[in-house]
Amino acid sequence: MSKALDGVRILDFTHVQSGPTCTQLLAWFGADVIKVERAGAGDITREQLRDIPDVDSLYFTMLNHNKRSITIDTKNPEGKQVLETLIQKCDVLVENFAPGALDRMGFTWERIQELNPRMIVASVKGFGPGPYEDCKVYENVAQCAGGAASTTGFDDGPPVVSGAQIGDSGTGLHLALGIVTALYQRTQTGRGQKVLAAMQDGVLNLCRVKLRDQQRLDRTGTMKEYPQYPNGKFGEAVPRAGNASGGGQPGWILKCKGWETDPNAYIYFITQAPVWAKICNVIGKEEWATDPAYATPAARLPHLKDIFAEIERWTMTKTKFEAMQILNKYDIPCGPILSMKEIAEEPSLRKTGTIVEVDHPTRGKYLTVGNPIKLSDSPTEVTRSPLLGEHTDEVMTELGYSPEQISALRTAGAI
Repeated sequence: MSKALDGVRILDFTHVQSGPTCTQLLAWFGADVIKVERAGAGDITREQLRDIPDVDSLYFTMLNHNKRSITIDTKNPEGKQVLETLIQKCDVLVENFAPGALDRMGFTWERIQELNPRMIVASVKGFGPGPYEDCKVYENVAQCAGGAASTTGFDDGPPVVSGAQIGDSGTGLHLALGIVTALYQRTQTGRGQKVLAAMQDGVLNLCRVKLRDQQRLDRTGTMKEYPQYPNGKFGEAVPRAGNASGGGQPGWILKCKGWETDPNAYIYFITQAPVWAKICNVIGKEEWATDPAYATPAARLPHLKDIFAEIERWTMTKTKFEAMQILNKYDIPCGPILSMKEIAEEPSLRKTGTIVEVDHPTRGKYLTVGNPIKLSDSPTEVTRSPLLGEHTDEVMTELGYSPEQISALRTAGAI
């Protein structure tokens, strides 16, 4: 069966996480992703956070599946010529260098357009145009600048960054969509274009409900679904809301049986209005269904802390999975707090390809995250990440270089 992006060739100049997330996703959909690395060193994550000496780290392998690796010294004139040939032969160049790095290499947008007017140049940057556009940005900086940290955590504590890599991987996902969109537009125009995904913008996009709340707060001075209501105070900016759901249905994380020794013995429970009567029956508070102080969503808002405390008295008598089983019978929205160990061992995630076991020639078998997006006509097969420079000769041959030319380039230190 053919893949969705068969025939698309990606020149991958990315490293660490944001760019490799993007290009790996494109590779999973069938694009031929050629990862350009420095000879003898490669992507810095090959050696970061190693758990096995002298073997590519999980950090690298889990972000570079289904790709081919070549090594080029772009400072070598002959190496630069190889890169020019690649630009002429590829559809998309993806990079997450520091601002201006590609220009300093001699590959400005204008030069790339001379070489290949159909080329799409896609970039991850920390910030878009503005006062911080020349700043280098990492994951947690993006979470802070994009509004996530200021709205995460509890009101009596400091801002908190999320364990989800919404700055790096989140921006990579945004960039992948931009690339596919540009490829589609190229079928109409025949022209390439620049695609930019700024990390601050990507994080903000994922925090849009908080921008919504800022405008509500500006207008009304309060937000009744936040835990600060009715007894706390609201300032000028959206506060940290603990485990409040951020939507119209109040939710909170509650203890379950075993919480004293298991840090993940918790469940997320949503008091959805249509099933309120069922919630009351399950927790043994049938009278709340008709009590005017609890019967309507508006009436319940001032009592949410008390309501969740009562629900928690019930959840603490059940394991999170027992509670799930009971609550699901009544369509009461809830979800267990799953640890990474539980996720890694969950059979259903293996069956759907969300968790995949991969065999690596030097690392052996390891688990990785599979394609989160499933296409019925383009199934994803996750293959191992490449060894450094593993496909240099193969790609050079495809570009038209003879064995003698490849050998000469290697002798000259160009590849």
